[in-house]
Amino acid sequence: MASKQKKREKYSLADLKILGQKLLTSRLHINNLPILLTFVTPKSPPAHALESILSLQSFFTPLLPLLPASTPSHESNPDPEFVYRVWLRSKFDDFVQNLCDVFISSNSDNALREVALDAVMEFVKVRSAGKFHSSIYHKLLHSIVHSMLGVDDSLLDLLTTKYFNFVDVRYFTYISLEKLARTLEGIGDKSGSVDVEDQSHVTPSMDLTIYKIHYLLSHIPALEASGEKLDLEAWTDLGIFMGRSNRKEHTEREDSNAKSRKPNHELLPSRNVSKKMKLKFTKAWITFLRLPLPLDVYKEVLVTLHEAVIPYLSSPIMLCDFLTRSYDIGGVISVMALSSLYILMTQHGIEYPNFYDKLYALLEPSIFMAKHRAKFFQLLDSCLKSSLLPAYLAAAFCKKLSRLALRVPPAGALVIVALVNNLLERHPSINCLIHWEGGTGTGRGNSEEKNESMKNAENCSDLQELFDRKGGFDHFKNEESDPKYTNAMRSSLWEIDNLRYHYCPPVSRFVVSLENDLAVRARAPEIAVKDFSSGSYATIFNNEIRRRVKQVPLAFYKSTPTSLFSESDFPGWTFKFKDAESIPMSVNDQAIDVSEDDSDKSAKRLRTN
Repeated sequence: MASKQKKREKYSLADLKILGQKLLTSRLHINNLPILLTFVTPKSPPAHALESILSLQSFFTPLLPLLPASTPSHESNPDPEFVYRVWLRSKFDDFVQNLCDVFISSNSDNALREVALDAVMEFVKVRSAGKFHSSIYHKLLHSIVHSMLGVDDSLLDLLTTKYFNFVDVRYFTYISLEKLARTLEGIGDKSGSVDVEDQSHVTPSMDLTIYKIHYLLSHIPALEASGEKLDLEAWTDLGIFMGRSNRKEHTEREDSNAKSRKPNHELLPSRNVSKKMKLKFTKAWITFLRLPLPLDVYKEVLVTLHEAVIPYLSSPIMLCDFLTRSYDIGGVISVMALSSLYILMTQHGIEYPNFYDKLYALLEPSIFMAKHRAKFFQLLDSCLKSSLLPAYLAAAFCKKLSRLALRVPPAGALVIVALVNNLLERHPSINCLIHWEGGTGTGRGNSEEKNESMKNAENCSDLQELFDRKGGFDHFKNEESDPKYTNAMRSSLWEIDNLRYHYCPPVSRFVVSLENDLAVRARAPEIAVKDFSSGSYATIFNNEIRRRVKQVPLAFYKSTPTSLFSESDFPGWTFKFKDAESIPMSVNDQAIDVSEDDSDKSAKRLRTN
C-alpha cells in the first residue's frame, strides 16, 4: 500500500491527462490503463480521480461490445487478441468495482460520486449493445446495500430520482433487491415469522441493510394499477418488454436513429409491461417481508402497505400470513395491520375466523392516544357497519366503548359517542341498552323496597343473587376478552348518560344532541366518524374559542359574602369574618389598624406572607 501511494504521488494532474490522451490514441500505451486505474479510489485527490474516471470511461465505452461476456482462462485459446480482450475484461471489472467504491464512500467528494454513478449507469446501457446489463447494475445495488451508506445520503436520493423514472431500471431493481433479500433470509428466521419483541439476533449491519432495501423498494414509482395504456421511457435503447415480432422493426428504427445521431430513449407500450412489472414487484416485496424487520421499519411498512403495495401486487392474497401474524401481535401493531387486513377481507375474500374477537381486544385506553388512531376509528366504524352482525356482538362493542368513555380524553369521548350512535342506528336489536331495568326494580326504589331488599339479603347465601334480581347492578363483564360472554345485552348505556355531566362542554353538548336524535328516530342520521377521529385537546380548544357565546356566566351576590366556603362544606370549621376593629393584624411584624371605613368596603382581604 505504501509503494502504491508513493507511485501515485509521482503523477501530477497534468501527467494523468497526458496518460489518458496517449491511452486513447494507441494500443502502444495500454500500460497506462493500470496506472490510471490506481487513481480511481476514494483516497485519491478528487481532481486526480475525476480525470482518471473520464479517461477510462472514454477508453472502455467503444470497446465494451467486443469484450467477452465472462473472464475465461486464455489457456483454452492462445490467440493473442483473445488474451488481450480477456485482460481488458478483468480491468473493466476492476474499474466498475472501483467506481462503486467511490460512490459508496463518504470520504469521496459529492461531485465525484455523482460522476462515478453516471459512469456505472452508462456502462449498464452500452455494455450489451443496447440491452440492459443487469450484472453491472446488480453489482452497484449490492455495493450500496451492503455499505455503510445511510438512507439519508443525498447521492442515494440521486439514484432514485434520476434513474428510477425509467421502466427497465425499475424492473431490474426489483430483480436485484429480491436476490439481495434472499441472501439475508438465512440470517433471520427462515420460517418467515417476525418477532417484534425479540430481535436480539439481528445485527446492526443487517438493520442498515434492511433499511436501505426498504428505502429503495419504497422509492420505486409503481405502475398504474388500473392497467391504463401509458408510454413508458426506458433507460436502454433496446426495450426488454417487446415481443420478438417487434424487434426487427425496432432494429431498423435504431439504425435510422444512429444515422441521424439522435439520442433514443425508447417509449415502450404498456401492453405487457404491467403484468411483468407486477410479478417482479410481488416477488421483491414478499421476499423482503420475510426478513426480520426492525421495529420502526416494520411499523412503516404496515402503515403504507394498504396504499403503496397491495394495489400493485399480482396476488394480494400472498400477504395473508404476514398480516394475520401482525394482527395477532396486539397493541399498536395490530392497529397498523388492520387497514391492510380489512382490504384483504372485503376485496379479496380472505376469511379471518376470530377477527372481531381480536378487534374487540384492541379497545384499550392507549388506542385513543396512538399516532394512527384516526384511521383505526374509521376502520372500526366500517367493520361494524354490516347489518349481519349478531346483536350480542354489537352490544359488546357498544358497552366496551361506553366504558372506555369514562377513562379516555375528551376527544376520545367524542369519537365514542359517534361510534355508539352509529351502532344504535344500524342495529335496532340493541336499542334495549338505552333503557334497561333488571328484574322488577330499577335500583332507585323507595324506602319500603330497600327494607324488603335487606330482609331478602338475610335469606340469600350470596349477595350476588340479590343484585341480579334487583336493579342497579351492571351485568357487563368489562374484563372478559370474548364478546360472547360479556353479558352486554343485560346491561345499559349508563356510561353515556353520565357523559351529560362531563367537564368538557363539547362532550356534554354532543351527548345531549344524541339523546334528542334518538328520541326522534326519523331525523337521526349516521355520524361521520372521520370528523372526530383525529381530535385532540388542541382541536377542542380551537373549536371552543371560535364559538360565539350568547350568554356569559357571572358571579352575582345580593349581599357581600362573609366567608369563602359555607359551613356545610366543611363540618366543624368556621369561616366567618370577625370584626376587624377588635383584631390588630400584622404584616412583617408591623401592626395594621383597620378603620370602620375599611370594614364597610366589599370583600377586601389582606394577604399575609
